[in-house]
Amino acid sequence: MTTTADVTLPPLARSAPAAPVRIVHLGLGNFHRAHQAWYTARAEDAQEWGIAAFTGRRPDAAEKLSRQQGVYTLLVRGADGDRAEVVESLSQVHPSSDHDTFLDLLARPEVAIVTITLTEAAYLHTAGGLDVDAVQDDLATLRTDLRPPVATLPARLVAGLAARRTAGSGAISILSCDNLAHNGSVTRDVVTRFAELLDPELAAWIATNVDFASSMVDRITPATTAEVATAVTELTGVVDSSPVPTEPFSEWVISGGFPAGRPAWDTAGAVFTDDVTPHEQRKLWLLNGSHSLLAYAGGLRGHETIADAVADSRCRAWVEQFWDEACAHLPMPAEELHGYRDALLDRYANPGVRHLLAQIAGGGSLKLPLRIVPVMVAERDAGRLPEGCATAVAAWIRHLRGESTPVEDPGAAPYQAVVTGDGAVADVLSLLHPGLGDDTELVDLVSSRLGALDG
Repeated sequence: MTTTADVTLPPLARSAPAAPVRIVHLGLGNFHRAHQAWYTARAEDAQEWGIAAFTGRRPDAAEKLSRQQGVYTLLVRGADGDRAEVVESLSQVHPSSDHDTFLDLLARPEVAIVTITLTEAAYLHTAGGLDVDAVQDDLATLRTDLRPPVATLPARLVAGLAARRTAGSGAISILSCDNLAHNGSVTRDVVTRFAELLDPELAAWIATNVDFASSMVDRITPATTAEVATAVTELTGVVDSSPVPTEPFSEWVISGGFPAGRPAWDTAGAVFTDDVTPHEQRKLWLLNGSHSLLAYAGGLRGHETIADAVADSRCRAWVEQFWDEACAHLPMPAEELHGYRDALLDRYANPGVRHLLAQIAGGGSLKLPLRIVPVMVAERDAGRLPEGCATAVAAWIRHLRGESTPVEDPGAAPYQAVVTGDGAVADVLSLLHPGLGDDTELVDLVSSRLGALDG
């Protein structure tokens, strides 16, 4: 119980027995709890599909959620006020270090799906496939014994699949929910390659028994603050140590076979399709791309949140310019794209969602090649100069120079090494994509944008 000056408030608790675990999730963060866990809780067969969720690198979320049996409040913040929803789909919560439990769960035949939200970097995927150098330690570990803890996502998945094969538990789906183009194919590539290096017979088993599903996910989910916890208590009269703030909008588009079954996510609003790619590109470029542009350019102009930045007419004009460029290469009806853009502007302006630019700005060295560079390359191939893309890259260069939000990016070092030199723009463009640094017109355009972002 928690005591305030006037009253003793009860902690949040489960209202019914936890559902049996049939989904294992990697990456227990706010987004998973606002999205996949929420969809699972709202599915018509939710009582049959419990989730065992493992944290990323930090165990904090598991520690807090364990104290309230995995139950938490989703604070849906709209322009017309807040709404609280209690979500009970997390049947178990574990720190990532609890590797034995992960292996034991994957070995169970009733576990049908592994879902993932660990950010783009976790997949260790390069243009040539799996970054083999990055997994050498894990390969050495698993060649000796398949049960010790490993450090990388590909190794962890392969270790879990090996345990499943040994137990004879049959087919399973792995569903990536990260902002990564062709995320199902990327997951298949890195898992299959790691397995081939470890044990070709295991790789053959994976090819026959593992369905690598793809998805496009969309829901703006800021970090939790003390104000969020206070708002939840005021709405519900209950103390929640792990509430999650989010917006009313959500979208989930999925493609996969799910040979061992799946929740009725479609009854909660998810859409199933044969090809996620157009939806994936639309979201990655229009939402995520504009988020990156606003994070860097808005930070330079003194803004703290997405809502602040999009209210700035200059920032909004840069976003619209970038969207025009991106839409020219999206294979969807123009009317649908304009509707999506209008909806994004409404979502960005939502006063209830305080989405910090500093939170979005992290990891730019991985995000820009997915969100901005493909549009830039497509525009140059079409013979056009992409001014919106150039603005995003210029703002990021200044961010790397320490002029905007703090740099939190494990992959930033190669860019920071050249970002203040005489040929900084050409060098950065070359690192982002082969050949771009040799495009003198593009270099001149990005250079001209460097000084046009202030004031």
